Amino acid sequence: MTETAILMAAGMGTRMRPLTEHTPKPLIKVNGISMIETVIAGLHQRGVRDIYIVTGYLGEQFEEIRSRYPGITLIDNPDYEVKNNISSVYAAREILGQGDTFICEADLFISDPDIFSAHLKGSCYYGRMVPGHSDDWVFDVSDDGYITRVGKRGDDRYNMVGISFFRQADALILKEAVTAAYDVPGNEQLFWDDVVDSILDRLKLTVHPVESSQIVEIDTCEELRAVEARLKSTEE
Repeated sequence: MTETAILMAAGMGTRMRPLTEHTPKPLIKVNGISMIETVIAGLHQRGVRDIYIVTGYLGEQFEEIRSRYPGITLIDNPDYEVKNNISSVYAAREILGQGDTFICEADLFISDPDIFSAHLKGSCYYGRMVPGHSDDWVFDVSDDGYITRVGKRGDDRYNMVGISFFRQADALILKEAVTAAYDVPGNEQLFWDDVVDSILDRLKLTVHPVESSQIVEIDTCEELRAVEARLKSTEE
């Protein structure tokens, strides 16, 4: 079955200002390559060629990426300034269910593209185990290995890293749920993962473990400098 990918690139990246004042965060370069291109490279290594980038803030700048990579389609998210990232999945809802689908943040630095080549038996979130307490997005997992909660805060939990994979049937369930939730008053600030959490009884999601060395989340200029320094030290 053909696999597709939705890359969410609509956000304003305010935590990385001033770098993002004139450049979308996914196009910020790390060690000479933009973050979104490391995601694309990993997907290409897996054989995924149909990639949809959901744009918003400074969206016209992604035209250069589209022109260099065959198979990329840009989707405009007109609500990125007034709604949370549920708006990006909603903008790409017609892609959900066309086949098995990756949903990825576009502002990730993938240091090991092999994480995309893993054999994925079913729908899953990629996750990194974090010992102790975390205030970030985490997964509660049942004894039989299925995710029972997607939400913030937890102890000794797998943390969300920005990559998920939905089999076609589950992608269709997600499409239906996101579409139903989108225009409900009060849902403007939902994360799309909140919708996933609300339909876990209809899905069988597991966690696909990755190591912190394989995927790097960069949220600030200080973190960017630290990552680049670490990468340069390993090359010397």
